[in-house]
Amino acid sequence: MDMSNSNSSTSTAHKNKKLKRESDADDGIPVPVITQFDCVNLTTHSDTFGVDPVPISWAHPDPMVRGPVICTVRHSAQRNAIGAHSGSYCIYTGLAVAAGKLNPDYVPDLKLTKPVFTIGPHKSWSDPKKMASIDPFGHVVTDVFSKYLNKGFDIRPTIAVTKAHIDLPECREAIAAGRLKPDGKILLPSGQSICSKAAIEQVWYLPEIARRFGCTESNLRQSIFRMTNGMYPELITRPDIKIFLPPIGGLTIYIWGDVDTIPDEDIELTCRVHDECNGSDVFGSDICTCRPYLTHAIEECIKTAQRGGCGLVIYFRKEGRSLGEVTKYLVYNTRKRQEGGDSAENYFNCTEQVAGVQDTRFQALMPDPLHFLGVTKIHNFISMSDMKYNAIVNTGIKIVNRIEIPQELVPDDAQVEITAKVYHGYNAGDAYKGIDESDLKKTKGREYGYDEGAEFKNVVED
Repeated sequence: MDMSNSNSSTSTAHKNKKLKRESDADDGIPVPVITQFDCVNLTTHSDTFGVDPVPISWAHPDPMVRGPVICTVRHSAQRNAIGAHSGSYCIYTGLAVAAGKLNPDYVPDLKLTKPVFTIGPHKSWSDPKKMASIDPFGHVVTDVFSKYLNKGFDIRPTIAVTKAHIDLPECREAIAAGRLKPDGKILLPSGQSICSKAAIEQVWYLPEIARRFGCTESNLRQSIFRMTNGMYPELITRPDIKIFLPPIGGLTIYIWGDVDTIPDEDIELTCRVHDECNGSDVFGSDICTCRPYLTHAIEECIKTAQRGGCGLVIYFRKEGRSLGEVTKYLVYNTRKRQEGGDSAENYFNCTEQVAGVQDTRFQALMPDPLHFLGVTKIHNFISMSDMKYNAIVNTGIKIVNRIEIPQELVPDDAQVEITAKVYHGYNAGDAYKGIDESDLKKTKGREYGYDEGAEFKNVVED
């Protein structure tokens, strides 16, 4: 490493730190220190000369006291968060810079990006036990942190709020069957429904994340560092930084009806929390109940909105129970090839055999989007999951009705899944009462004949 460059950077940082102190006397906002890309720092350390993160007081209700989350490459010395924006897509940003398509000094123009409807503030925003994986001010940075932006700080939104028309064939089928009736406001005669939506990048407050998972913050940091092969050394070297933007998928909230009614416990609220399943949700794979349950929830959300209430679908990017799609497909192969074929009896065992664990969603962070919206009562919870139900009610949200997926919507090959889940604790409702061990043993999935002609042939040309 060129030490002359390093000394130059240190000198610049010292000069800017002096300017920061002078600025603090004026408006409390430091002068932004712009990173010079003339050397590469493998990591940073707490209390190193020149390192001066912008203070952040997580869960403070006043955004100017709380402080902005700064996690852009433009202010390395003043960053108060570990990681990078855009979740797993941050790697593509690096590729764009490497390919010469993106200037690393580029600062986005956010003038026209404000939310198209208002969310909050809510009392839950200042309770870390309810808000630890989302920056509740992430959608209003251009308003509440305008003084920082005007001063030259590069602060990025972690939430974007907009509106959309949703066009699902299942909604058109529901209209034809008479289950849904267009009203021209929530549901159009074309079958399109009109909704609001918010895309959210996860922003973790590490002390509370550790508390929810029953471990120390130090153990949490070391475990993430170890299992990402040392990808984030600042998890170890910067215990002073408590915010982490993880390289994982975020979530999207879809809202039918008036958003302002959500905190009102007297107005009906229907909700589904759905974890991504690309094979079923997008392509219609029938080995699971994911798409039919999702589209049933959307139908119920539309009906609720038409009755004057509000419907929510919270869509998490947790493919394959957060184990990933490759692992999920390996589990599918194991299920189909095991002795006796695909069976409800061994449904969870196959996942554990491949992945070492049945599920890594855990749901400890899942209720945060509900608290972001100010939810305190759910009248209709479109889910059979005991883990999701327990996680939500344990944070103080009341659930009145639990709605199971109608039996006629469960595909034939998904009978294995639904039988195994109900037997092992999912809410059976009226539709699935009485599932016992005999059902577990006799419920089988279809045979695929996986190994017919499946032998790998290594062809070498002379």
